[in-house]
Amino acid sequence: MKTILLITVACVLCHQNIYSQKKYNIKNFGAVADGRTLNTEKIQAAIDKANGDGGGEVIIPEGKFVTGTIVLKPGVDLHLNPNAVLLGSTNPYDYPFMKEVLIKGSVKEGESIGALIGARSADHIAITGHGTIDGQGRKLALTIDSLFYVGKLDTAYYNLRRKRADRRPGNIKFESCENVTVSGITIKNAAGWVQTYDLCKNLTIDHIRVESDAYWNNDGMDVVDCSNVRIAHCFVNAADDGICLKSEHAGHFNDNIYVDNCTVRSSASAVKFGTASTGGFKNIVIKNIRVFDTFRSAIAIESVDGGILENVLVDSVFATNTGNPVFIRLGHRNVNGPIGTLKNILIKNMKVEVPFGRPDANYDLRGPALAFFHNPFPSSIVGLPGHPIENVVLENIEISYPGNGNDGLAYLPLYRLKDVPEVAKEYPEFSMFGELPAWAFYVRHVEGLVVKNVSVVARKKDYRPAYVFDDVKGLGLSNCGVKVNDQGKQFILNNVSGEKLQVNDKLVQRLHP
Repeated sequence: MKTILLITVACVLCHQNIYSQKKYNIKNFGAVADGRTLNTEKIQAAIDKANGDGGGEVIIPEGKFVTGTIVLKPGVDLHLNPNAVLLGSTNPYDYPFMKEVLIKGSVKEGESIGALIGARSADHIAITGHGTIDGQGRKLALTIDSLFYVGKLDTAYYNLRRKRADRRPGNIKFESCENVTVSGITIKNAAGWVQTYDLCKNLTIDHIRVESDAYWNNDGMDVVDCSNVRIAHCFVNAADDGICLKSEHAGHFNDNIYVDNCTVRSSASAVKFGTASTGGFKNIVIKNIRVFDTFRSAIAIESVDGGILENVLVDSVFATNTGNPVFIRLGHRNVNGPIGTLKNILIKNMKVEVPFGRPDANYDLRGPALAFFHNPFPSSIVGLPGHPIENVVLENIEISYPGNGNDGLAYLPLYRLKDVPEVAKEYPEFSMFGELPAWAFYVRHVEGLVVKNVSVVARKKDYRPAYVFDDVKGLGLSNCGVKVNDQGKQFILNNVSGEKLQVNDKLVQRLHP
């Protein structure tokens, strides 16, 4: 077993007094706080003035200010006072991002920023204070949807299968910016991804609250190929992935990322690496995370688009009423490109409770139901034939599963392990393999796996064993407790080599050497 290298991630930029003391109240530029008047030009004028004067704070005072897209400039802190609300316009034509396709030739496609608040190639920008950014996303999204049906939105920007527009503005999008701070604010009700940071450096997100289950694809925060990132003390309630690291640019990585002391509720996965994984992820620390009422995985770690994924520490995750504890996947969705790598993962100090029913049943927007019968899914760590996931340690983990597996509902016996599909090019999700032959952990195509001080419980009887290891080299098991209303074999080894097992041999079954 190789030593896992974990690089300590230092605290990056905190919001300091780097902005001019000059203050620019948007009311002095003619903005009206009546919740109806469109203030885009007035707010932008204040931003431009602050930037032209060498930087400063643009103040959003108490009140409700409607706006379309505004663009932050270098040296500007957009500061929302308590009880200040920036309301996103519900008119799609107030967003140049939408006008690109709704009014042909009005804006060159790709030049505008797809968000209520945007920035591109700006240094030292911030959004601070204790006010609220409310995108009014559901109403905006439904208006965009209606434009498709009257022939004003091209089919290329509409998902016919899901019956919703693909082109929808988020609340915040910063591209290729440096020294960025977002702190204190509440962000809610986006029409698309709530906030996106793409190719940014020195990014701090601190003490913010996200309340955004207004519409589909409401990722709480997306960090795309950024470096030197600190996310701390945040609350995220999202109708899609909560805190999501993505890699969409070849040759670029999410590098030196630190996420600490956050609480997440998601209609998808709470903390997720991927699905986009072109360049990759390296030197990531995720710690002190609380997860609740989450439909999919508490932790999802995925490399499926040819990127590298390495040197990840996940420490102290406490999840209740969450559909799946851990999902780690190396896939090959980029069928004409190279297969990526996934290695050096340490997950420790984790406690998870998995319900029998839907974890998000009481939420307005819920995760999509599956089209096939299945029993409760285990955690899974799955690579590809000839391309194993490498060097994974699971340590000090407690997971309570519902059990209640019913072989009359769905059945995959051990002699049919080969029938678990590879689905190398499919979208990665813990349910992607269909019915699985284990109730706690399913592991396949892995080289170097240590499972230490891991306790799993099935609250009701399950016909399946707790663990299935298939095509695993260098397996180490020690102090692994299994509590289940079935005294049969609980550790199934198929094509396993180089194992070091410190478990009761009576619970171990070897199918093939």
